[in-house]
Amino acid sequence: QVQVVESGGGLVQPGGSLRLSCAASGSIFRIYSMGWYRQAPGKQRELVAIFPSSGSISYADSVKGRFTISRDNAKNTVYLQMNSLKPEDTAVYYCNVALSLVTTRVANVYWGQGTQVTVSS
Repeated sequence: QVQVVESGGGLVQPGGSLRLSCAASGSIFRIYSMGWYRQAPGKQRELVAIFPSSGSISYADSVKGRFTISRDNAKNTVYLQMNSLKPEDTAVYYCNVALSLVTTRVANVYWGQGTQVTVSS
């Protein structure tokens, strides 16, 4: 009933930039928060940035000043602009969406399939 699809990953040199996109579609009644997590090999999944429907945007300390999250409510889409990329940013990036369905009106969390970001020279 709901699809969460990321795009925009790839290979980039240190200092470069990438822009990730994530679109949610289906029988959506309301979207509460949209955000990005990442998981590097051998590490736990961690929050990168989150854009709530109300309240303040949050960033991981490691990406503050380099990454910017934005959201287009008309398109049910969230973006992550990543600048000044470092090798330690290498990870699979996952989109996370908290939403309720038209049928149930109950909030649940949905994940995308992940997109690989590799920062290497």
